[in-house]
Amino acid sequence: MIRPDLVNKTILFVKHKLENAEGGHDWFHIERVYKNALLIADGEVCDVEIVKLGALLHDIADSKFHDGDETVGPKIAREFLSSNNVDEASIQHVINIIENISFKGGNTEKVFSSVELNIVQDADRLDAIGAIGIARTFNYGGFKNRPLYNPKIAPNLRMSKEEYKNNQAPTLNHFYEKLLLLKDKMNTETGKQIAQERHRYMEGFLSQFYAEWDGEK
Repeated sequence: MIRPDLVNKTILFVKHKLENAEGGHDWFHIERVYKNALLIADGEVCDVEIVKLGALLHDIADSKFHDGDETVGPKIAREFLSSNNVDEASIQHVINIIENISFKGGNTEKVFSSVELNIVQDADRLDAIGAIGIARTFNYGGFKNRPLYNPKIAPNLRMSKEEYKNNQAPTLNHFYEKLLLLKDKMNTETGKQIAQERHRYMEGFLSQFYAEWDGEK
């Protein structure tokens, strides 16, 4: 049973917590993932309330902005849900989504699986590709003062989780180390279909980027 009051409280809570967040990980990112998740959930048999809560809370404290500490987000989410009398099974499911949603270099095995995680993970990955994905990538690169591109620094496709977290490579490398890999890592049919077009858009962007970089047009 979906509790609109709980969902509304969660929206207000997340908006408040992320009001000063970096532009690619702010409330608007959460809102886009939330909308993506609802679109995907419409074609799946799932617990829609868990999908909504997981989407809203998935980046409540991204470890990138907490010295790599992956425990902060789950702790904040648990405290919030507990204070709103959410049952333990639902809380744990949302925590499992938060703990297992991230890409982490693409070389780690899932330790938890559910339809709801698949939906929220696809929704989050869709926001990492396409036009918005490109914008978010360069926004974060600027936030970290990384160079746009350096032809002498090749992408590293075999990073460990720790290497991925501490990576300081030029922003364009991130396309090869993550964004272009996501199309083939989608879980749901809806996610796969949407990802195809967004993937093609990124390929076109990269072709144009290299042409301009080399002074071709």
